[in-house]
Formats: sequence, C-alpha cells, structure tokens
Amino acid sequence: MKKETKKQLIEWADHYETEAFITGDPIQFPHRFFHKQDIEIVSLLTAWISFGNRKMICQKAEELVSLLGKRPLEYVYSKKWETDFPANDNKSFYRTCPKKQMFWLFKKLYHVYEQHESLEEHLLSSIEGTPRERLCNWLGVSNKSPQKKLNMFLRWMVRKNSPVDFGLWTGMQARDLIIPLDTHVNRMAFELKMTDKETYSLQQALRITRSLNEVFPNDPCKGDFALFGYGVEHKQ
Repeated sequence: MKKETKKQLIEWADHYETEAFITGDPIQFPHRFFHKQDIEIVSLLTAWISFGNRKMICQKAEELVSLLGKRPLEYVYSKKWETDFPANDNKSFYRTCPKKQMFWLFKKLYHVYEQHESLEEHLLSSIEGTPRERLCNWLGVSNKSPQKKLNMFLRWMVRKNSPVDFGLWTGMQARDLIIPLDTHVNRMAFELKMTDKETYSLQQALRITRSLNEVFPNDPCKGDFALFGYGVEHKQ
C-alpha cells in the first residue's frame, strides 16, 4: 500500500473515531446503558437489524429499545418478548426481519443468561474458534459469508481504548476481528486500491482486513471508521 494511502486512512480514522460518531450511528443505543449484560443485549439486537439506511435503522432501534425498558436483561428474563414477538409471527419487524426471528434471538439470549454471567462468558466457555466463528456457531449462521452485522457487533464489544466501541470483551482480541463489509467500505477500499475486486464476499472482507492491518497493526477494524466514515460523508 502506498504511503499516501496509509497516511490518508490514519487521518480519516482519527477524524471519524470520535464521540461525535455515536450520535448518528446505531451504536448510540447500547451507549444508553451501563451494565455489561444490557450493553450486550442492546448491541446484538441493534446490530441484527442494522441493514439499509442508518436513519431508518435508528428509528426502528429506538422502538426496540423502548420495549426493552431501563434494564434489557430484566426484559429478557421476563419473557415478555414471547408476547411482543410471537414465535410464529411472519410479519416484518424491520424489513426482511420477521417478528418470529426476533423471538428466536431473544430465546437464545434467555438461555445464555440462564446459565452464564454474560454472552462473552458463554462464547468463551462453550465454543472454539475466532470471535466470528464463535458467534456464528452460537447463532447457527454461516461463517463463510461476510456477516457484516455480526462483525460490527464484535467490533463494538472487543475493540478497546476507543471513544466509540465498548471493549467489554476482554477475552477476545481486536487483531482477530474482520472488517464489517458494507457498500461504503467496499467502495472506498476498491477506490483506494486496497483490493482489485468489487465483490461482496468473506474473501473480500478478509482482503480488506489484511490491508488495514498494515495500517493499524493488531487493530484492523480501526480502519472501519476511515472507510465507512469517509464513504458515508462522500457518497457518490
């Protein structure tokens, strides 16, 4: 990678990774909470519905958080989600996410907190692999696809010393994270010649992550702020 490109990425990352980033981003919702379990719950649920327009995502996340109340963990324990999100309800909660999918997610969280102090503890004690592999295994989803939403959730949980990300999960390392691959990240990475492809795939996410590791050693997802932040601000 050219020195000029590295310098530009560092400047963009420093510019966008600030507390101001939180205001317009879905990460604003878990930032309203203080207990580890509450942050895990709101982060996972918010990340799960994070596709499409950020404004629309935030509107739906606001609705979701209002259902969860002041202690999302208590909401999970209460099983009120069985009524709010019926198990067989195919009606959309947000875009392609039906209410029954939210039921499934709440049920998985309920079983985790029945047995473990935190979701991190469950993943570390029960499942082997990288952070992405552990999370995909728990959720029963493919670890062969980019999994943008899950990689974003992991960035929130794992990256430390950030004014934006929480760094709550001390048993996992930032060096093992993969860039959350969305249209802005993909476009900017291609324009900066960090990849010679425009495909949306796990291999593309890995290529971009390797390139970012040259700029941000052991913390490649810091580059997410550079590529995503600049990409959003300068939409074509």
